Amino acid sequence: MRRQDNCPLCAADGGTLIWRGDRLRVIRAAEAGFPGFYRVVWNDHVAEFSDLSAADRALCMDAVALVERVLREQLAPAKINLAALGNMVAHLHWHVIARYDWDSHFPGAVWAPAQRERDGAREAQVAQLLPRVDAALERALDAWAA
Repeated sequence: MRRQDNCPLCAADGGTLIWRGDRLRVIRAAEAGFPGFYRVVWNDHVAEFSDLSAADRALCMDAVALVERVLREQLAPAKINLAALGNMVAHLHWHVIARYDWDSHFPGAVWAPAQRERDGAREAQVAQLLPRVDAALERALDAWAA
């Protein structure tokens, strides 16, 4: 596996590990205010999506779509946001974020300025569902990888 010494996603999973395959892993990120925040992380250190072969790009996007589908089924968010910025950590990873019209930044990006105060009670309601979401993701990813 290709690693880079100073890369946090080479050194650690990058969050709560939900599933790991040969090529990629899915983690739940600890992002305050956004309990349904997951990442699909490519295991090898590559900086850009175009660094992958066509087959690996398809595999990666299939995983992103699967995570999106499970989040929609399990959490019924208003929207799913997908992003692959890599400006802070130049290791290929996709953000898959369940968004709600009540969240502090909606309809803006999670990295934009807040639009309103956080709703701790609603965030807690979503957080209570995460063990079920994690289990559904693990089952779906196991079936997909088989």
